[in-house]
Amino acid sequence: MTKRKRYSAEFKAKVALEAIREELTTAELAKKYDIHPTMITGWKRTATLKMASAFRDRNATEPSISDQEVEKLHAKIGQLVVERDFLSKASSLILGAGGKKR
Repeated sequence: MTKRKRYSAEFKAKVALEAIREELTTAELAKKYDIHPTMITGWKRTATLKMASAFRDRNATEPSISDQEVEKLHAKIGQLVVERDFLSKASSLILGAGGKKR
């Protein structure tokens, strides 16, 4: 029983790009890389279908945050800063300036 060969994404992209350029036929590419022509055709089809996603507007895919959520997050940050400062002062009183127990 033979194992299936696994090809890296980089290798697939390289072969698909060569197939898209059409400098060699699919049969010639298959012989050059010792793979079945059907695989090359599939990789080429996948590459061309997914190519459009590289040029999509990045801002459209990012979720928008409302002003109310921003205000809520700023309030939480302020609260955490106050708590941190309080705990820092309390720990310096308990442990002393050197940070070690007395």
